[in-house]
Amino acid sequence: MTVFKKTILFLHRWLGFITGLVVFIVSVTGCIYCFQDEIQDALYSYRHVEASAKPYLTPSVLKQKALSKYPGATANYIYYYGKTRPAAVLVNSKKDGFLAAYYNPYTGEYLHSEIYAKNFFVIVEYIHLYLLLPPKIGGMIVGISVLIFVAIMITGIILWWPKRKSDRKRSFTIKWGAKWRRVNYDLHNVLGFYSTAIAIILAITGVSMTFDWVREGIYRAGNLGKGYAIEKTFPKSDSLNKAKAVNYPVIDHALLYAQEHSATAQMFLVNDDQSAAGTVGITAYPQSMHFDHTDNYYFERYTGKLLLVTPNAKKSIGMKLNDMNYDVHVGQILGLTGKIIAFLASLICATLPITGFIIWLGKRKKPKTKKVRHAIDRRTKHHLA
Repeated sequence: MTVFKKTILFLHRWLGFITGLVVFIVSVTGCIYCFQDEIQDALYSYRHVEASAKPYLTPSVLKQKALSKYPGATANYIYYYGKTRPAAVLVNSKKDGFLAAYYNPYTGEYLHSEIYAKNFFVIVEYIHLYLLLPPKIGGMIVGISVLIFVAIMITGIILWWPKRKSDRKRSFTIKWGAKWRRVNYDLHNVLGFYSTAIAIILAITGVSMTFDWVREGIYRAGNLGKGYAIEKTFPKSDSLNKAKAVNYPVIDHALLYAQEHSATAQMFLVNDDQSAAGTVGITAYPQSMHFDHTDNYYFERYTGKLLLVTPNAKKSIGMKLNDMNYDVHVGQILGLTGKIIAFLASLICATLPITGFIIWLGKRKKPKTKKVRHAIDRRTKHHLA
C-alpha cells in the first residue's frame, strides 16, 4: 500500500471512530423521520378534514379561538395545511410551552391540541438535530460530525476504487456465499459506494440547517458566485403608522391577497410578527405538506400595505435551492420514491460505522502469521563453510 493510501486509510479509520456514534444516531433518527407525515396521517384522525366549497375561516378568527382556549398565550403563526387538512394555530403557552391547536378551517371546530415536546417525531427530530443537548452545543456537535462524515465517504471511495479492470465487477457486488467477515466487508464497501452520492446530498442539506455559511455557500454556488440584495432584504413596518392603522385585521387581508395571487397554492403560512417593526408575512406553498417553490408576501402590519412580493418564478437559482433544502433533505422533493431513497441511504449510513468497526476489530484479532524457521543441517552448514 502506498504512503498516500496509508494516510487516507488512517484518516478514514480514525475519523470514523471519532464520529461513528453520532453518525449512527443521526442516521437512524433520519430513517424514522422520513415517513413521519405518512405515519401520523395513518394514526391520527385530526390530521384530516372533509373538503368544502366554503372559504377558509379567517386567521383572526382561528387565532382568537386558540387564544381564548389558552389565556395569556401568544400566537404568531397559523398554518392552513390544505383543503383536506386542518388549520393549526401555533401557540406559545406559559403552562405547556409550544403547541399546535388544530381546527377545522371551514367550521372552526376544535379538533386537537398537540404539545410539541411530547410528540414522538418532534423528539426524534431534536435527537437528529441536537442529540437532545442544548441546541447550540448539540447542533455544533452534529454539524461537525456530519461534515467529517462527508470526508469519510470521500476517503472511502478513494480506498475502495479498484485498481484493475478485472477487480471492478467484484467491487460492485456483495459475495453473499462467502464467510461472514467477507460479507461484512462487502456490505461496508459496496453499500457505502452506492449510497455515497445520496448520503453527501443529505449531509450537505442537513448541515445547511446548522451552519449559515453552508446555506450561503449553496446560495452562491447556485448563483455562480453572485448575490442579490433584494433576496436578503426583509421589510419592516413603520411604527409611525400606528395612527393610520386600519380597522380590520391585516392578517385576514394578507391571506386573501395571497390566495388570489397564488391561486394554485394548496398550503399557506401566516406569520403575524407583532413587534413594533414587525410585518405580516404570507408564504404560499404549491403542494400541501411540501415546503419548496414558495411565493412570499410581506405587508405593513398597521396599514396593510403590500411591502414586498417574492414569487418563486422570480427567485434566483440559489434562493430556490435554499427553499428546496428541507424537501431535498427528507427526500420528499421526489415524492414517495424520494423518501424511500432517503430512507435507504440513511439506513446504509447507520450501518457503516458498525460494519467498519467490525472490519477493524477483525484485523486486530487476526492471529499473526508465525514465521516458519527452516532448520539448517549443521553438517550441511559445516560442509558449506
